[in-house]
Order: sequence, then structure tokens, then C-alpha cells
Amino acid sequence: MFGIVLVAAIGLAVAYFALRQTIQGRAIARRVGTGAIILVAILIALSFFRIVPPGHAGVPVFLGRVQKQMSSGLNVVVPFVDVTLMDVRTNAYTMSSMKDEGQVKGDDAIDALASNGLTVALDVTVWYRLDVSRASWVFQNIGPDYVDKIVRPSIRTALRDAASRFTASELYSATGRSVYTSTVDSLLDVAFAGKGVIRERVLLRRVKLPDVVMQAIEAKLAEDQNAQKMEFTLVKEGREAERKRVEAKGIADANRVIAGSLTNSYLSWYYIEMLKKVADSQNNTFVITPFDQKLIPMLNVGK
Repeated sequence: MFGIVLVAAIGLAVAYFALRQTIQGRAIARRVGTGAIILVAILIALSFFRIVPPGHAGVPVFLGRVQKQMSSGLNVVVPFVDVTLMDVRTNAYTMSSMKDEGQVKGDDAIDALASNGLTVALDVTVWYRLDVSRASWVFQNIGPDYVDKIVRPSIRTALRDAASRFTASELYSATGRSVYTSTVDSLLDVAFAGKGVIRERVLLRRVKLPDVVMQAIEAKLAEDQNAQKMEFTLVKEGREAERKRVEAKGIADANRVIAGSLTNSYLSWYYIEMLKKVADSQNNTFVITPFDQKLIPMLNVGK
């Protein structure tokens, strides 16, 4: 703002003295001078106010000295103060092996050494924000590039320190990942303490194990699946065998009941009924086979 006022004042002064070289110009110069005074007064009045947009803190610097930070909205300041805006919203810092996905282009995944000596690659996103109450301190003591100076190195160090406490397999498992991120949370809280940065959450997006470990895990998973499949087959076959035993027992019981009900009187009656049906049918001829008292057919016809 001060620079704008100074340039405007110099330009108006040059125009004023240039116009005073002629009689007609003097009248114009008086009007220009009046307008210049009004304009300068307006600019000076406006220099008492600064608007800080939402999600930011304003850091005023007056004559080389950093003043207390300003909150978002309309603020009254010393005239001609220089205000630097600092973002205090939640930000995400991503380190990923995917191109153009993180803050650093290319492969920016973290290579960390696990406790069992294997190297794992980690893709991570960390949510953080600047402490609005310490914006001026951060600007004065660290600078507006505090992300490169504090956030990124702290994240990389915390990820590697935490990884050294876990095996590669633990980092790959769901339970191990949860404990690992909690450990990184604690390490970042210590690293950010007193630096004006607040850690919100650590997101472990991907864990890439060495190929030899991945092959071992895949082989173990295949064995587990085969074992589960075999167990399922055994259970299924056992149920099928039990079903057949129950079915056979039912058939045997049914046969015993039927055999007990087949008396000579019943068989004679049933034989007569069948003869009636044959007689009533469309067949012209039929053969009646005699039987004895035990209902055994008498087939000795040729003797």
C-alpha cells in the first residue's frame, strides 16, 4: 500500500508542476492538486485497514519488525504496514511413488528399514495445519517456507524411526499398520512441539514389501486357501455321508413296516383287485396264474 501511495504522489507532483508552466495549465494544476490531495487522503485512510481472507492469518511487518498476527476479517493496522498471509487451514502433505501425486514430482515414497533388516517402501499422507496463535512466531523464526524446513523432514524422520520398531510383515498387516501409524503420530507430535505446527492425522496409504517377502506371503495365503478348501470338502463329504446313512435307515425302516403289513389276506385282496382292473382294461386276453395258500405262483404248467 505504501508503494502505491508513493508512486501516485510522485506522478501527481510531476503532473502538477508540468501544468503550472502555462497560464491555462495553472487552473488545471489547481484542480489536479485538489484531486491529488483527496486521493492521497483516501489512500492514507485505506492504509489503516487490512482484510485477511478466511482460513488465513495475517502477519504484519512494520519497519522490519514482526507484529502480532491478525485473524481473518477486517483489521486495523499501522499505516503502510506490510502484511503477509499464512494459510492456517488443514493441509495434506503426500509422499508417494506415483508420479504427480505428491508435493514432490516423481517417486517420493519413503524407503524405511524394518526391524528384521528388510527395506519397505511407504506411501504416506499427513494432515497438518499451522497454529494460528503462532503464525507470527513461525514467520519470524522459521519463515513462510516452514513446510520444507519443518514438516517434510519431520515426517520422513518419524516414518523411518517408527518403521525400525516393526517387522516388514507387521507393517503389511492391518493390525500392525494401525499400531505403526499411532507410533508415527506420537513421533510427529514431539517433532512439531514448539514449532507452531499441529499434526492432525497420519494416513498410511501403501506398504510395498520386497519381492521375496511378497512371494512368501502369497504362498502362505495360497496354502491357507487350499487348507480351507480341503476342510470345506471334508465337511461337505461328511454331511453327504450322514445324509445317505439317514436315507438308508429310512428306507430300511419303511421296508420293515411294509413287510409287516403284507399278510396273506391283504395280498389275496390286492390280487383280486388287480384282476378286476385287468378285466376292465382294453386288453382282450389275459392270463391268470394260480397260486397256493402262501401266495406263491404255481408255474408247473408243463408237468
